Amino acid sequence: MVDTMALLPPFIRASRMPAYLTGGLPADNEVLLDVPDDRLGPALVAAGQGGHGRAAELLRATREDADWELRDRYVRRLSVFARSRPEWYDAWRAEAPYDPDQLLLGAQLAVDRAWDSPARTELLREVSPLITAAARGEDRDPVPWRIALDHARGSQAGHTYFGELWEAALRRAPLHYGCHVAALRYLAASWRGSYRECFDFADRAAQDAPPGSLIQALPARAALACLTEAGGDAVPRERLDAAADRAIELSATFAAADPWPAEIRNKLVFVLVRLGRWTDALDQLRMLGPYATSFPWSRESEDPLGRFLEVREEVRRHALIHPRSEHRGRVRSWGH
Repeated sequence: MVDTMALLPPFIRASRMPAYLTGGLPADNEVLLDVPDDRLGPALVAAGQGGHGRAAELLRATREDADWELRDRYVRRLSVFARSRPEWYDAWRAEAPYDPDQLLLGAQLAVDRAWDSPARTELLREVSPLITAAARGEDRDPVPWRIALDHARGSQAGHTYFGELWEAALRRAPLHYGCHVAALRYLAASWRGSYRECFDFADRAAQDAPPGSLIQALPARAALACLTEAGGDAVPRERLDAAADRAIELSATFAAADPWPAEIRNKLVFVLVRLGRWTDALDQLRMLGPYATSFPWSRESEDPLGRFLEVREEVRRHALIHPRSEHRGRVRSWGH
């Protein structure tokens, strides 16, 4: 058989397309899903080997440093791992039943386990003592209150109880992004169809937050919910664009190809594509580098990485082949 590659000039034989054709994006096989950072990675490796010491050290450090955003992210990732490999967590609980970091992970894990059950509401009511124990383990920590806000949404708690939880969370960390997202999701669930009220909540929070705060991305999170659940018609287009613009400004404050802001940037790409803002979406994909996250792509496919790559190719094609066709006239309707 003739080796057709050997007949090509060396500069065409390269394994990668030129940058002007790829849009400056990493190759598909370089893209990674839900990559842990340099601190979480070793803890997950140790947990995979049955050890809980690295996870305990990691969560203890976030508590001592009052690094609540990292603590929230780490406990959610550790809970996901513990659902499929629980033996290392079970050993930790048996060894240190009153450790505040173990109690926090136990509360998150219990809520996660109950969430997918048909008996969610009943099971979540049984979880309440675990959340209370986690909150008492470290009074400064807002993360148990974020878990409590998620619990309130799943158990269909009333607004009075939600308000008490929200006030308790704000007293501990008025700028904690995780608590704000949990509150927004509760409001979206309880105000079904009233997306303007959710946007009002997100906009007020962002306006009160300093530049660079993750809460600047909260309106874009409201836009994501509106675009996927209401089709984009429930809120004026100008508010959707303003939410995306605010998140773009936040994204610019973080380094490119950094796993820390990947969650924010993946959601932002999702919103920008729904809005048909291809050039802006391509800019964010360049900022993302090789870091994809399961959410929000798992909303549309059981293969979130594959869906991310499909959308990335669609963005690249529109932005590079038709760079001047972008407009802000209407919300684009698409789905998996």
